[in-house]
Amino acid sequence: MPVGAWIATFGRFWYHFVVGDDWTIAATVVGGLIVTFALSRMGLAAWWLMPAAAILSLALSLWRARRTA
Repeated sequence: MPVGAWIATFGRFWYHFVVGDDWTIAATVVGGLIVTFALSRMGLAAWWLMPAAAILSLALSLWRARRTA
């Protein structure tokens, strides 16, 4: 297998692993991590943000899935 094909296959695997079926959940996680980092650098307690983002993201994803079904 050529190196270029191996790199493309590796990239497709990680894209499907991280993004999966719903890109909005992946975007919420990345955004939550960025905001958590920013809040912690300002000296604020930011431990609550990622659980809240995960719950909100899951609720919105389930709402969209139920609406289309």
